[in-house]
Amino acid sequence: MLLLALDTATPAVTVALHDGTSVIASSSQVDARRHGELLLPAVDRVLAEAGLKLDAVTGIVVGVGPGPYTGLRVGLMTADTFGLVLGVPVHGLCTLDGLAYAADGTGVEGPFVVATDARRKEVYWALYDDPRTRASEPAVDRPADIAGRVAALPAVGAGALLYPDTFPDARAPEHVSAGALASLAAEKLAAGQELEAPRPLYLRRPDAQVPKNYKVVTPK
Repeated sequence: MLLLALDTATPAVTVALHDGTSVIASSSQVDARRHGELLLPAVDRVLAEAGLKLDAVTGIVVGVGPGPYTGLRVGLMTADTFGLVLGVPVHGLCTLDGLAYAADGTGVEGPFVVATDARRKEVYWALYDDPRTRASEPAVDRPADIAGRVAALPAVGAGALLYPDTFPDARAPEHVSAGALASLAAEKLAAGQELEAPRPLYLRRPDAQVPKNYKVVTPK
């Protein structure tokens, strides 16, 4: 097994290689505006670090969000293209699940919440019983609207750090890592579990919209 994992659902552009036992190479850069520019060079870096070629990859793992429309598309389209060219399966994983998995061993015990920045003064979030067990569906909300459900819980992710009034016990990790996604995927595959389809989890419409009631001008 050689999994190539990537995620662009958050400001982190993150890539990793996993050999079925452990992460053998990884790269992460935080830049919310340069997903398309940074992703492929990061893939080249991790392959070079591992001393491998792309055709050695036996499967692709991609974070499906939730995340902003443009950034999320970069990772998903790249994963689909690699899968098509290489003829290997493409597995999806919820980006929040990757953050939850990365929290294992950091002192987070029992129920906790994962929250990422959804912009528009909102967060993408979900509840977890433990780092491997999600207890609620991913959602997008204003922090104040969910404070009653999450304020008493430890929280991880950049969204939690942004809103300390709602998430008073915010902790690392701040951003998802492809290494955590790859490790979680390898664990699930080894257990015979089926992973998600590599389809985007947007939760809301893109920022760019066609104006309502616009006037169509056609030549006479």
